Amino acid sequence: MALKSFIQVHPDSHFPIQNLPYGVFKPQPTSPPRPAVAIGEYALDLSEIALAGLFDGPILKGSDCFLQPNLNKFLAMGRPAWKEARATLQKLLSSTEPGLRDNESLRQKSLLPMSKVEMLLPVAIGDYTDFFSSMHHAKNCGTIFRGPQNPIPANWFHLPIAYHGRASSIVISGTDIVRPRGQGHPAGNSPPYFGPSMKLDFELEMAAVVGPGNELGKAVDVNEAGDHIFGLVLMNDWSARDIQAWEYVPLGPFLGKSFGTTISPWIVTLDALQPFACDAPKQDPHPLPYLAEKISKNYDISLEVQIKPAGQEDPCVVTRSNFKNLYWTLTQQLAHHTINGCNLRPGDLLGTGTISGPEPESLGCLLELTWNGQKPLSLNEAARTFLEDGDEVIFSGYSKGDGYNVGFGTCSGKILPSLPC
Repeated sequence: MALKSFIQVHPDSHFPIQNLPYGVFKPQPTSPPRPAVAIGEYALDLSEIALAGLFDGPILKGSDCFLQPNLNKFLAMGRPAWKEARATLQKLLSSTEPGLRDNESLRQKSLLPMSKVEMLLPVAIGDYTDFFSSMHHAKNCGTIFRGPQNPIPANWFHLPIAYHGRASSIVISGTDIVRPRGQGHPAGNSPPYFGPSMKLDFELEMAAVVGPGNELGKAVDVNEAGDHIFGLVLMNDWSARDIQAWEYVPLGPFLGKSFGTTISPWIVTLDALQPFACDAPKQDPHPLPYLAEKISKNYDISLEVQIKPAGQEDPCVVTRSNFKNLYWTLTQQLAHHTINGCNLRPGDLLGTGTISGPEPESLGCLLELTWNGQKPLSLNEAARTFLEDGDEVIFSGYSKGDGYNVGFGTCSGKILPSLPC
């Protein structure tokens, strides 16, 4: 018999009892932040569940991990604690369990409509790394900037390439993004351009949220890396392509990326995604031994990008891709990150890089979709090469199960005009 909650959940909801993603919210503007899981259209306040003594398993009993303003302490406890919490919450929310179902006072305190609460960043993010793990994206970018003869550098097939991003500018879905200013390529003998970015772009990504970290100097085995990943969020790594193109040699992205990165509020756990695991692409050449996995898997997660142009009521779908298009897996990314002894910490964020597929409609950014502005994109009555002020970008993602979805909700942001210097 399929697991069912006593809470009414619409069949198309991203948040059935099979999911139970974690987030952090405020019920009132003056309230302290508190952890929650999503169930249907409600946020279940985990601080109230903890205070009621309902986390009574051997690991979580007496723990104050759900009385914190973020999820970092819970993440640090590792997979045994995560599994115990998931089993407790699924039982508590099931249609056959009276503990919460028949306790009206506790229901009123702990089950709050999502429409009435303010969602916050779910973790304190100490460090943020962004990878470059989609072969289709790497090939398209290389072709645009270097030509089709050798679009992907040789090292890309041997290691998950990444750069260290700016954790301070990671924001929650719904936060406006101010158009960045910076330098761009000079025209002819003129000085470099300086002003608002004229090639503002989105990047369709997901990000892994790190659970237990590792000691400085001690690498994580690739076959154990899954125990260091709590779950996934949607991520838009906004990019100023003109600023990026002028600055990135020789040290890589800087101001073209660090002005803003948006994540979705709910972290979907790897346990919830396990039914949607699938084989990762065959890697050729075979990776070096420290990246060779006994089981190499991705997840079948359908991803979609919509743009609502400034002044229009209706958004347009511009991209449909899938997480399974990634060449380098989450676990390979994490293992490679630590192979030099780098220490990860609970709450660190590891972006996948743009997730593009092989089809024209599955490209994960405007740089690819418009071929660097050469092929304008039609959006109802508007046309776009890159994002304009007032445009809103909306990501969504979900995995479709047997009679239910495991989804991430949405990740959105609107572009505001550049501020004067």
